Amino acid sequence: MEIIKFKRNDILELKKPHPCGSKQFKILRIGSDVRIVCQGCGRDMVLDRIKLEKATKKILFSEEEGGEQ
Repeated sequence: MEIIKFKRNDILELKKPHPCGSKQFKILRIGSDVRIVCQGCGRDMVLDRIKLEKATKKILFSEEEGGEQ
């Protein structure tokens, strides 16, 4: 499994939707735990980095690269 390079303010698409129906999340803080916020309802949550890597489908937007990967 490849290690995903997360950066602050990246927009992720996860495999499973949040209960509000949105699959897009923005990264707020990175470390061993990653803090993300739902783009649909604004709820924020903290996940283990490994769990987030497994749940991530793709990175939709990255500020440094300016678009899709």
